[in-house]
Amino acid sequence: MPVFDTVLADLRAPLERDPAARGPLDVLLSYPGFHAVFAHRFIHLLYRAGIPLLPRWLSNVALFLTQIEIHPGATIGRGVFIDHGSGVVIGETAEVGDGSTIYQGVTLGGTSLSHGKRHPTLGKNVTVGANATVLGAITVGDNAKVGSGSVVVKDVPANATVVGVPARLVAQNGVPVRAVPDRPQVDMPDPQADALARLTRRVTQLESRLREVEQQEEGDSAWSWVI
Repeated sequence: MPVFDTVLADLRAPLERDPAARGPLDVLLSYPGFHAVFAHRFIHLLYRAGIPLLPRWLSNVALFLTQIEIHPGATIGRGVFIDHGSGVVIGETAEVGDGSTIYQGVTLGGTSLSHGKRHPTLGKNVTVGANATVLGAITVGDNAKVGSGSVVVKDVPANATVVGVPARLVAQNGVPVRAVPDRPQVDMPDPQADALARLTRRVTQLESRLREVEQQEEGDSAWSWVI
């Protein structure tokens, strides 16, 4: 059965990607990420069937139990692993591809009040680090990685790694990418460097003055000896 196969894939995901997993029973009993995805499978079916109110109420029950909020309308692929999971939010039109991994605190959110597609689409085998935020109807390509704490507001190519706020491309196909500024950069003064330079110049001036005074005193001493 397709649903049974999907649940098995969900069960295998933590075993394959979390070294702390101690077996299927451990995942079944103590992994809130698996519980949230498992519940969503059936809640999503009710949502697709057009049943009013019940799917949203059940999703709130799942949120209470797991601290993971998945809207009933979100599309979750096979073998998706939500690790730890506390604080994860997945919006109504979000799509998460097969084999993706999402860590705690991640938000797949919207930036529009329209009723159409307004949440991100993650490709297959995407990894989204802890506390990252992916916003809008953008696409994160297959095998891409989003660094922890990043804010992604633009499409991410397949096999890319992005980090930062806003997120920028730092690697493609495992090869580091040289950062190219989006706009001309202005060299800003460094107050500490300027202060150090002024201090250095002042010390040099004082040393020069001290040598002049010492030389003058030596000359006066020589004349007094002659006299």
